[in-house]
Amino acid sequence: MARTRQPAAPKLPRSPKKAIEQLSRPGPHSVLRGELGLVGLPGVVYAPSEGLGLPAVAFGHDWLQGPDRYLPLLRHLASWGIVAAAPASFRGPVPSHARFSADLRSTLEVCVGVRLGDGAISVDKRRLALAGHGMGGGCAVLAAADRQAAGEPVAAVVTLAASETRPSAIEAAPLITAPSLHLAAGKDQVSPLVGNAEPVAAGWGGPVVLRSLPKANHLGFLSGRAWIDSLLAGKPHSGTARLTRALVTGFLLQTLFGDSDLDELVSGELKRTELLLTR
Repeated sequence: MARTRQPAAPKLPRSPKKAIEQLSRPGPHSVLRGELGLVGLPGVVYAPSEGLGLPAVAFGHDWLQGPDRYLPLLRHLASWGIVAAAPASFRGPVPSHARFSADLRSTLEVCVGVRLGDGAISVDKRRLALAGHGMGGGCAVLAAADRQAAGEPVAAVVTLAASETRPSAIEAAPLITAPSLHLAAGKDQVSPLVGNAEPVAAGWGGPVVLRSLPKANHLGFLSGRAWIDSLLAGKPHSGTARLTRALVTGFLLQTLFGDSDLDELVSGELKRTELLLTR
């Protein structure tokens, strides 16, 4: 793994506004990067430079995208103490949602079963989360439902502009009891709120927060540029990506670390967002 340096961060303030500002910046941990391909699954993994019993999240990419479009988010989560891994499979035009969701489950198994960072990093199997953008968000829901059906723990689920899948993420949502955060883009013409994130959140079987970013488009969560951007409505937006990093990090710190100081940030009213559902 190659080491990247991250500045130290002070204790998080209780004020949601100040917490968002803090969480939008890198956390206190130095970060290591590795390749999932070393254990037979293409993709990347970012981890704090050390720590035992850490939480982990498997992140699913959108249709025709790949993990490289989400590296700032993955690196950011690792800087806050969360192992973040993203498989690079099923990047073609006709992906199998069921098989990609299986790869997300396998990614979590790799995080738990393989000592990272020359053995200095381990993951707690009780603190595992699933997340994704667009197609990857829908597949994260499928993976969470499959894990729960198999009696495997799921501590949290996060979706960004979730897309419907086959089998259906909307139909799988009521089966999941883990806490969830769903972020929707107000100007999304690819995975509009109505028909995607909204029914997933409305039918969720556990605690749920649905929040819209009114000025965001479907590609606003991404970083960098790719040929597919010209075929889809919207473009990457640094402000959307930065706000998303803060919201996702805050939610995962609350659910995976039990940080109750972040309760208001997770489920309260926040500037530049619209809280649509909390239960």
